[in-house]
Amino acid sequence: MTDDSRNMTRRSFIGNSGAIGTAAILASSPFGFTLADNVKTRVALVGTGIRGVKFWGQFIQQNYSDVAEFVGLCDINPGRLAFGKSYIGVPDCPTFTHFDEMLAVAKPDLVMVATVDNTHDEFIVKALNAGINVVTEKPMTTTADKCQDIVNAARQSSAQLIMGFNYRYGSLFTEVKKLLTSGTIGDVTSIDFNWYLNNYHGASYFRRWHGIREKGGTLLLHKAAHHFDLLNWWVGSDPVEVHAYGGLEHYGSNNAFRSARCSGCPHKDNCEYFWDISQDQMAMDLYKANEHHDGYIRDGCVWRNEIDIFDKMAVQIRYANNVQVAYSLTTYSPYEGFRLAFNGKKGRLETWEGVPSLLEEQEDQSRIYEKGMDHTTHSTAELKYHEIVTQPNFGEFTRIKHPFIRKAHWGGDPIMMDEILRGKVANPGLHQGSNFRDGAMAVLVGIAARHSIDEGRAIRIDELTDLTPQENKWS
Repeated sequence: MTDDSRNMTRRSFIGNSGAIGTAAILASSPFGFTLADNVKTRVALVGTGIRGVKFWGQFIQQNYSDVAEFVGLCDINPGRLAFGKSYIGVPDCPTFTHFDEMLAVAKPDLVMVATVDNTHDEFIVKALNAGINVVTEKPMTTTADKCQDIVNAARQSSAQLIMGFNYRYGSLFTEVKKLLTSGTIGDVTSIDFNWYLNNYHGASYFRRWHGIREKGGTLLLHKAAHHFDLLNWWVGSDPVEVHAYGGLEHYGSNNAFRSARCSGCPHKDNCEYFWDISQDQMAMDLYKANEHHDGYIRDGCVWRNEIDIFDKMAVQIRYANNVQVAYSLTTYSPYEGFRLAFNGKKGRLETWEGVPSLLEEQEDQSRIYEKGMDHTTHSTAELKYHEIVTQPNFGEFTRIKHPFIRKAHWGGDPIMMDEILRGKVANPGLHQGSNFRDGAMAVLVGIAARHSIDEGRAIRIDELTDLTPQENKWS
């Protein structure tokens, strides 16, 4: 093989495949673009914060370097950029502090967006306008206007926008989808979904930029977009109306004392939420060491007066097929977990995770989120099962012991990445791959909920963009 053939880009390979007689080794991705054997996808990452360098960076480099190569890293903070390059393990990868320059110089096939939420639209639209495929972190964006801009760009582009909705691929959530699809409880009529963030994980959002509405759109978007997408996927229909309540009654100004940050705080001995960033080497290397570049403080005080997002949220959703949802998100629970129940015309299905009284054991709440983000294998001591209970309207319940997988987002991360980067579909027919419309419908529920809380009224989804809710998404 010549040097020229080794260095041929995926884009030029596809463009010349007919001439060199290699069309037979081209395959279609489930997302609508082309994958080519023996030619690596040229990947560029914008946003080298923790999510960018760990999940979209190191995880891909360590597990998909046979099919993908990093050709550009971009961030406004040169210190985080340098650390990210080293941490991901791509010493020869070019780095950029300007996105437009990266697109022009690196010529990627796929751009991965992992920046602050309210900037996603800028990078998504620019990449789509340039005909470059995009995969973005949730939420897709933070306002209705930005959502419409992305929708317009996606409609006009030859490229595809892929949502990083890894929860859809999680083992437990996939099993729930299979049971619903099989008609175990008949047509679903209503859903109860309660998500609990504990005092460690929940508080972490209020230390970071996520506590500022303008940046993250509130946790109705940054966190709940995952949950709203799961609901949309399970229901198989689009939301049409949202009514919500919420408030900020625990964090922010709801405390007698505060400081700018935990480091050097005079109240640390009296604050249950004090976090010693010096005990987290990753946070020290990625954030603390690079504060002087952009002023971003990773260990902000959870009692800062500038915090303006909700810390309790309750959302009612009505779907085009008349399914009703009651959803809640709590950010200062004593434990991390959820309760989920589906009512159907023939019965009921329910499952849960992390509730100590049901587990009949106590877990170290400070490590639960860390375990969920980890991509390594469970130790034997951690293996348990997820309990799924189904019961017909006139009959006895059945208890299903589904294998317990919690790390790598219920095991979904590698399954999603296999689909994106290898074209390997684990569950044909379940529609796990998600596009710009799925991303829009997830954020529009959160945006509608935010407006509903602010305005004290129900919000129709069709008020927000020109997307028309569909009764059956896959008919």
